[in-house]
Amino acid sequence: MKAILLAGGRGTRISRYIGESPKSTLDIGGIPLIRHTVELLLKNNIEVIVAIGYKKEMIVNSLQGLNVKYFYNPFYDITNSIASLWFAKKELCNDDVIIANADVFWEQDILDVILEDNQEQVMLMDTSRGMDYLFKCEGSRLTNHGKELDDFTGEYVGIAKIRQDFLNKFLGRLEIFIEKQQHNLWWENVLYSFINELQINVKDVSNMFWSEIDFIEDYNRIVEYRKK
Repeated sequence: MKAILLAGGRGTRISRYIGESPKSTLDIGGIPLIRHTVELLLKNNIEVIVAIGYKKEMIVNSLQGLNVKYFYNPFYDITNSIASLWFAKKELCNDDVIIANADVFWEQDILDVILEDNQEQVMLMDTSRGMDYLFKCEGSRLTNHGKELDDFTGEYVGIAKIRQDFLNKFLGRLEIFIEKQQHNLWWENVLYSFINELQINVKDVSNMFWSEIDFIEDYNRIVEYRKK
């Protein structure tokens, strides 16, 4: 099992509160967010790969002493997460792969859910929330997605898993996007492109705590949770 954490972006929506620090390096109670995630993964014997870009030295310093492999996206300022994943594409082989945004706080309970799922691919969703990127589902099948859906089932968490037997299809589609210069898309657009061809699976984690840091309120939620 591998995990690729995408930590290349700037995080402009929260920058006026945190300055030049990458969101994933924010302190969440004595530990940087990304270090919390990497330590969680390593404790579960998962190999960790981090795709870096903006302020890469700060991220590397946050993970000092941990067994982590890095891939650098030098075009982070003009590309999106699909390009960062492409730079780490050689890791998309031979093993099941968790792909997660590095600015998401999650713990063992959510990791257990994604480890126990045996579907070709699965994306995590929270049916109790509907504030950011939204999913519409029929049962466990993703049927629509977007930021402004009037009819939605829940909010995307920012974590997914692709099993080894689906990686060839996934990597082939990723290469097509890059060849067409669609490097301004999110990495998840690769999975979304399969919606009309096969089932893209979704799992609900609404009974578990998680938070993606888009706004200062998200960060404060994590800090308060960690105090409990």
